Amino acid sequence: MESKSVFTINEYGRINIRLRELMDSRHITRNYLAKASNTRFEVINKWYQNQVEKMDLDILARICYVLDCTPADIIEYTPR
Repeated sequence: MESKSVFTINEYGRINIRLRELMDSRHITRNYLAKASNTRFEVINKWYQNQVEKMDLDILARICYVLDCTPADIIEYTPR
């Protein structure tokens, strides 16, 4: 069995945030989502632009609540 470790130089995949596609398909603005989820615009903008460095699960839950979706609708894992 091959051992997997992120401490070695391996391609282990990428997490993609697909919030832009979801919001655009529903014609929802970043400003609306920020206000409705009680989240700063800058934070929503990072999620929208797929530039999240550390995932805050509370923010993810708020986004899912407002958009009536699941985390799987927003987060995608792409193996390399």
